[in-house]
Amino acid sequence: MKTVSVVIPTYNRINFLLRAIDSILKQTYPIHQIIVVDNNSTDNTSEILRNKYSKIEILSEHKQGVSSARNKGIKFSNSDWIALLDSDDSWEPEKIEKQLSLYEKSKKKLRVIHTDELWYKDKVLLNQKNKHKKSGGDIFEKCVRLCCISPSSALIRSDLFDDIGYFDESFPACEDYDFWLRVTAREKILFLDEPLTIKFGGHDDQLSRRFWGMDRFRAQALESLLSESGLSTELRVLALENLVFRYDVLLTGAKKRGGSEFTETWESSRHQAMKALEVLR
Repeated sequence: MKTVSVVIPTYNRINFLLRAIDSILKQTYPIHQIIVVDNNSTDNTSEILRNKYSKIEILSEHKQGVSSARNKGIKFSNSDWIALLDSDDSWEPEKIEKQLSLYEKSKKKLRVIHTDELWYKDKVLLNQKNKHKKSGGDIFEKCVRLCCISPSSALIRSDLFDDIGYFDESFPACEDYDFWLRVTAREKILFLDEPLTIKFGGHDDQLSRRFWGMDRFRAQALESLLSESGLSTELRVLALENLVFRYDVLLTGAKKRGGSEFTETWESSRHQAMKALEVLR
């Protein structure tokens, strides 16, 4: 029987976190290990967890960010598969069982399995746009445009991290975009077309509310990917085209705000990306 470890990074989200953990404990597939990485919370997260749950492993961090916390939990785990769960999300009871069942039935033993999702904002169920529709197979082209895999929906075979690497801890946000770019540039993805992951938005501490110009980090991720050797010409063109688009968005935003200290750097980077595109085309 395949073993599964669940890694949950958290910071001052005890109420959300209890909901997330309870959804793990209700899984119809036995979970081998639940790892909570507490980023130095001030709401007594660790103490509450120790009093409420007896089988949870709690690791402590000094508020080094979600990537560092995820990486610490992943490296601490000792299972065949790693499931990621953000502390403000939850799962339907059959999520893990159905993902592993799909894996066993599939001819190609792909190393990432994700599910469809339900999205709530301020307790209201949202209708997802077509651009957010999930899929499997070779999805790099979709991922380069929009982050198409939520960490909370992903079940990852543990040996993938040996080959792809971990979450880049230099990213304050969009670390998942960077990670899935690296994965989908090399791997096909297995998709379970059932809404088994439940995402909750609308609260004040979401990363998307804390940082301006999120395309700064997406551009950084694309630059990092393009610096790697072994990327095919087709994927390199897709990445460069999207990199130009990201810089266009940033420059348009800067113009509306009356300029930015990064404008000159963005213009130079965009020019370099356009030159690289001309060579490949």
